[in-house]
Amino acid sequence: MGRAVTVATCALNQWALDFEGNLERIFRSIDIAKRKGARYRLGPELEICGYGCSDHYYESDTLLHSFQVLEKLLESPATQDIICDVGMPVLHRNVRYNCRVIFLNKKILLIRPKISLANGGNYRELRWFTPWSKARHVEEYFLPRIIQEVTGQETVPFGDAVLATKDTCLGAEICEELWAPNSPHIEMGLDGVEIFTNSSGSHHVLRKAHARVDLVNSATAKNGGIYILANQKGCDGDRLYYDGCAMISMNGETVAQGSQFSLDDVEVLVATLDLEDVRSYRAEISSRNLAASKVNPYPRVKVNFALSCPDDVAVPTCVPIQWRHHSPEEEISLGPACWLWDYLRRSKQAGFLLPLSGGIDSSATACIVYSMCHQVCLAVRNGNADVLADARRIVNDETYIPQDPRELCKRVFTTCYMASENSSQDTCNRAKLLAEQIGSYHINLNIDAAVKAVVGIFTVVTGRTPRFSVYGGSSRESLALQNVQARIRMVIAYLFAQLTLWARGMPGGLLVLGSANVDESLRGYLTKYDCSSADINPIGGISKTDLKNFIQYCIENFQLTALRSIMSAPPTAELEPLVDGQVAQTDEADMGMTYAELSVYGKLRKIAKAGPYSMFCKLITMWKEICTPREVASKVKHFFRMYSVNRHKMTTLTPSYHAENYSPDDNRFDLRPFLYNTSWSWQFRCIDKQVSKLEEKEGISVVEDVD
Repeated sequence: MGRAVTVATCALNQWALDFEGNLERIFRSIDIAKRKGARYRLGPELEICGYGCSDHYYESDTLLHSFQVLEKLLESPATQDIICDVGMPVLHRNVRYNCRVIFLNKKILLIRPKISLANGGNYRELRWFTPWSKARHVEEYFLPRIIQEVTGQETVPFGDAVLATKDTCLGAEICEELWAPNSPHIEMGLDGVEIFTNSSGSHHVLRKAHARVDLVNSATAKNGGIYILANQKGCDGDRLYYDGCAMISMNGETVAQGSQFSLDDVEVLVATLDLEDVRSYRAEISSRNLAASKVNPYPRVKVNFALSCPDDVAVPTCVPIQWRHHSPEEEISLGPACWLWDYLRRSKQAGFLLPLSGGIDSSATACIVYSMCHQVCLAVRNGNADVLADARRIVNDETYIPQDPRELCKRVFTTCYMASENSSQDTCNRAKLLAEQIGSYHINLNIDAAVKAVVGIFTVVTGRTPRFSVYGGSSRESLALQNVQARIRMVIAYLFAQLTLWARGMPGGLLVLGSANVDESLRGYLTKYDCSSADINPIGGISKTDLKNFIQYCIENFQLTALRSIMSAPPTAELEPLVDGQVAQTDEADMGMTYAELSVYGKLRKIAKAGPYSMFCKLITMWKEICTPREVASKVKHFFRMYSVNRHKMTTLTPSYHAENYSPDDNRFDLRPFLYNTSWSWQFRCIDKQVSKLEEKEGISVVEDVD
């Protein structure tokens, strides 16, 4: 009697449309699973073509090449004697579905289309796919000729069915279906399915991992069973980082945990579990058994294969473990670092260039690159041949072995302090000291000559010379002069990114890194086409508050003592003239709000879906101990004015690592107009009326409308 089943799941660093690389990683995962004794292997969602193909899903080429990869898998001896569960798009009766293709020994057992599509936040699956709406219904799918020639099958089952092996029953979920309120595993479990599988394309968000783990464990806590989750990992071509966390759970407890962040392209988890533990767990849940007796059965595809061995009494089985979660600071240190490494190696560039101002944001970005170098050295030390080969190609040295993060940083990371007459010696020193401690190749330069040349052109043409407000100029003049400095820094950054390595006698070019945080982007506190304009931005989805905590983490874990003075200094753009040699301009004074307030506004605007009036109503309660309703109204109005005036800047925002659910990314996550009626007259009038009512109730005389 077979009791102990050995199953495998994996996290693969697939890349959109990289069919050759994707196939190689799938083969590697199957090989590892078989060598560890697994009889079933589960892979991530849409792993054959890569999850992030976007509008390429419309192309017949994507379907064709996916089937060509499937052909290679089916005909290979490597896939024999193990049930393989792979993901790819399939066109059935001229409708495109997101599918699992499950096969064994050159025969396709079932094509299972996705039932609940992810269509919120960063996900747009309904744009490319149609959900399968025929519950417990199976149709015939006519295979392409290239597949028929391998399998000898003309048609295979297509639809909502489960697999019945000799020893157990398996049912598939796909990503979003786990998160849906009516998840298929509920009904499948009542119908006797003992092993649930979930192939995911789930991306990283700060503080999200626990929610995924809780959902998986709760899926079997009430109903019993084994739950296997596979996930994509890495950057597959856009702003998202898929964070692995492959796992296996039984009866509500985790028995195997994969890494959330690593540079391993292929990670395979294998667990041996006792089916009798599932059956005995279910036996005493009377409410479950009563519901099971009335359930509508699923179509079963019979499989002449067992996941267990006949004589397995002495086979050791896995025991529950405690899931270890990363702190948010660890997530910031690891997630964006892995994303940067994927982007660097896949873009085939030679490193990064960062305008390092000596402030918190650019310093945090530098620390993430330093963390990346740590991860690379650690991976090489652990024997990762892929990372070693990529590192050698990036530094153009076939004998190189990265061992010291600072030494690797020197080769792949250039930092540049761009001083002006408005820069302080303090920020210059901070930038230089941090560069020394992380090991980057550091450049000090002065932009005053370029600024004077550009302003000089304006003066020659118009006969007018703009002045800063401290010298008697208007606010328009002062802002324009600040923007010229900021934009010239962007131009110089790209010039040095293209030619610095050339000047040093080295091949290749550098990717320019931006360092605007999520709060500044939301408020629009940046110059359009300044140093926030870059190739990619690893902190663009991270709040100022989290970045400060991350800086403290780097002080403690990387011993970067230069960060102490950076932490204690007030954030400043240093675009206005110094006063007695000291910085007079600060970010929070310029913005008219604190970074802490910005985080609150951002979460209410996006996550709580609050417009001006709803935000006011929520904040008069949240801030009742520190602000009057009139003060709250003034703050809310100021935020929405500034947000709407500057929203156009989001259309050109540098592609940023997605880490927060209140990101203002205009690409696909936060879809809003960029030309607003910035007076918000109707909305603000509603706020004014409510303020008046509250003040009358409190006996406060109303003097004027809220500013």
